[in-house]
Amino acid sequence: MARINPSILAADFVNLERDIASISTADLVHVDVMDNHFVPNLTFGPQMVGRIQDVSSIPLDVHLMIDDPDQWAPGYAELGAFSVTFHAEAARDAVALARRLREIGARAGIALKPGTRVEPYLELLPEFDQVLVMTVEPGFGGQSFMASTMPKLELLRAARGDRDVWLQVDGGIDEETIGVAAQAGADTFVAGSAVFRGDNPAARIELLRGLAEAHSHEDPSN
Repeated sequence: MARINPSILAADFVNLERDIASISTADLVHVDVMDNHFVPNLTFGPQMVGRIQDVSSIPLDVHLMIDDPDQWAPGYAELGAFSVTFHAEAARDAVALARRLREIGARAGIALKPGTRVEPYLELLPEFDQVLVMTVEPGFGGQSFMASTMPKLELLRAARGDRDVWLQVDGGIDEETIGVAAQAGADTFVAGSAVFRGDNPAARIELLRGLAEAHSHEDPSN
């Protein structure tokens, strides 16, 4: 099954509740939290994420691009986020943090920048519910999809086996690239402008989901 998680960075912030309602066919709402330290951009914080949680009928997929997630990530789980993903490059103890997020009740995800090797994390996969392979450099807008990151997905897919670990991609995902990522092993896709451009986000979600499932290695009935 292909999951489509629209990124609300591409939504209209003045009409955010309306735009979230327009993606009711999505699997999760992707919320990018940036602190202007780990990445050179500043977006949402806990107060804003809490309000999004209040008005969204769709579970939240929170992606923390922040320093010191060991301290801050549990707070997002406590807000009720369905999934909280932190960066391997920022965490002091990724396994301990993932276990803490799971204790609170969130799915625990770990994200890897394009230049971060995946091999050290393959044996740790049972500790995580999701691995996010960044297909652009985090924090910078308007970048092109980096096909050079696809071997990471292939390694993750092979190492995952039958475990319930979602393989997510984020960055430059659209009609042209989603099939490439699905073929490499991704099953969860973050898309921003590819969903919110135009006047029918729900139809865009269905288009992307269909393209991903057409290229997926998995049986669509699962």
